[in-house]
Amino acid sequence: MNYIGTPISRVDGQAKVTGQAKYAGDVNVPGLVFGAVVTSTIAKGRIKSIDTSAALKVKGVLKVLTHKNRPALPKSDQAWKDDIAPGGSPFRPLYDDKVMFSGQPVALVLAEEWETARYAASLVHVEYAAKPHITDLQAAREKAFTLKKSKKPRGDAAKAFSSAEVRHEAEYFIPTEHHNPMELFASTAIPEKRGKLTVYDKTQGVQNVHRYLCSVFKKKKGDIRVMSPFMGGGFGSGLRPQYQVVLAVMGALTLKRPVRLMLTRQQMYGLGYRPASIERLQLGAQRDGTLHAITHEAIVVTSQFEEFSSSDTEWADRLYKSPNAKFVHKLARLDVPTSCDMRAPGATTGVYGLECAMDELAVALKLDPVELRLRCYSDKDQSVNLPYTSKNLRECYQQGAKAFGWEKRNPVPRSMRDGNELVGWGMATGVWEALQMPAAARIVLGANGHAEISCATSDIGTGTYTIMAQVAADALGLPIENIGIKLGDSTLPQSPVEGGSWMAASVSHAILGVADEVRKTLFDAAKKIKGSPLSGVKFEDVTLSDGKIVSKKDPARAMTIAHVMRERRLDRIEKEKLHKFKKDEKHARNTHSAIFAEVKIDEELGVIRVTRVVNAVAAGRILNTKTARSQIMGGVVWGIGMALHEETAYDHKFGRIMNANIAEYHMPVNADIHDIEVIFVDEPDEHINPLGIKGVGEIGIVGTAAAIANAVYHATGVRVRDLPITLDKLRR
Repeated sequence: MNYIGTPISRVDGQAKVTGQAKYAGDVNVPGLVFGAVVTSTIAKGRIKSIDTSAALKVKGVLKVLTHKNRPALPKSDQAWKDDIAPGGSPFRPLYDDKVMFSGQPVALVLAEEWETARYAASLVHVEYAAKPHITDLQAAREKAFTLKKSKKPRGDAAKAFSSAEVRHEAEYFIPTEHHNPMELFASTAIPEKRGKLTVYDKTQGVQNVHRYLCSVFKKKKGDIRVMSPFMGGGFGSGLRPQYQVVLAVMGALTLKRPVRLMLTRQQMYGLGYRPASIERLQLGAQRDGTLHAITHEAIVVTSQFEEFSSSDTEWADRLYKSPNAKFVHKLARLDVPTSCDMRAPGATTGVYGLECAMDELAVALKLDPVELRLRCYSDKDQSVNLPYTSKNLRECYQQGAKAFGWEKRNPVPRSMRDGNELVGWGMATGVWEALQMPAAARIVLGANGHAEISCATSDIGTGTYTIMAQVAADALGLPIENIGIKLGDSTLPQSPVEGGSWMAASVSHAILGVADEVRKTLFDAAKKIKGSPLSGVKFEDVTLSDGKIVSKKDPARAMTIAHVMRERRLDRIEKEKLHKFKKDEKHARNTHSAIFAEVKIDEELGVIRVTRVVNAVAAGRILNTKTARSQIMGGVVWGIGMALHEETAYDHKFGRIMNANIAEYHMPVNADIHDIEVIFVDEPDEHINPLGIKGVGEIGIVGTAAAIANAVYHATGVRVRDLPITLDKLRR
């Protein structure tokens, strides 16, 4: 059978539901030591003194590491930069007495038991010399600086906006949001013989962490092995090495014993996050609904020591025609940790502002929101003036609207009701990149008809194990039960970090490339067998199917793989190959979607329910309709959280997060989620890659919050531009 495109259940599912899957904090070895982190209570300043005496008196405490007694660490910024580090000076845990954000690690307690370490950590007394801090984006916006990478303007947006027949101008605010994956960040560092080290880490890129640790601790490539076979959710938080892996290795090297360090939920808020942003939009249109001017300015949070940025402002050029456009991306430095990637970084926030602004423009023009988008539809990425490899967004609008029943919408706010609830229908567009990276794979094919596929990639919960098995099964012509997958090991063939929705395309084509090498070896072996039915057949005319190597022109001319290997005395065929994608300078590459949302709002209480969402997605070829649908649904759920629930709340007087837990950091739960329909719009793509894969991990969230916000306006007539939309904002 053909496995690609079918709803195969996860091949790692049984291991996960039965507890056989072991995560970074599950590793148990003899002599294991447990770590607990002490974090700063000020947002900026210096450590005057650290008193560890009380902690060291606790029975079972082995060591307390601080900046005063930690192992030697490199001074140069370059030694601390991982593969995807932004500009600036990377954070270095326990490096010196400087405090740069609240929640910064200032000490590491190492003990025989986890409870002992936690208790002893509470006894470490730190005195600080605090300095004035700033953690409020609104207070820092005037000092924000413009990134050099902001795109060049097109035409004269300011002049065109001022002369436009219909104008809309507004600011949209998205607060800081934290990832909160189920699995806490954890690392287990295990000293091996001859000074080597095995590290189990929660990460989206084992080879990135491996290179980072080798650099920080001045180790040779073969001295450290990083493992991450399973990950309980990353969403971008694990793209860069987090500080606990450094501390765990530091502890293991100090004690010469294995060390496990798992952060608490509260300490997770001292890591990366989706940065708060102010999205300022100006849209100028003619009465016929065509755009003449777009200005999108974003002001986004970063830390004082690094310049992390995503592409908030680039999406309008990929969706809507406008002869005049200006895009400005600014960063505001705050006394907080460096922000990081969080599911569809830049697009989730930037498209929220853009799509809310488009809805407001549609209201001003008295146009249907879908019709406005169709009138402004762009077949090119205007920033590079290139057509897309494929763009079936029009069909997304059509299929999504039909499934939702959009034609029944009364455009007048507060005109639709269900009993005592106001009903609102809103929509928005989604867009994301279709990226692909160099990746390598290894295939070991045994004479028994089983194959092992290996790559250093991670499976962050998206289903990488499964799609690797599907692609390999089809490429090798074997049952999927005969395919074994190894991943999440830094010693395996090359892989980029897993993120950006690029892994499906990247690892799939790596497997296809090395499968061709296996096919060639089998073909050469088959031709040498006396009386071979494949004699005289050309290599390009044979395929692997149903456990055989067979002529595509004459299926009767075939030999089983087992027979070929037995006759040629081949116990195994092992091949490895790096796949690089051909550079395409003639096309732009993106995925697209159309999201339709229904909300019902209690008119008296202001309670908002998202009762229906239809998300129509054009993302090239779908490898697994079951896992892909799950990805889109997960993105929609997160979009509901973004629209109505999520907000990291700061006490700016102290520079501390007030809701650093999952009781007070609100997220949607089962009761908040109702009907979600996912439509995969057929989108053949012969240009992007041989399989036509674009990836779906990010696109599900993009535009969802905007669709809900637009539905809230339609229901109530109240336009809320700052997220999350809570009942108090509807009562303003």
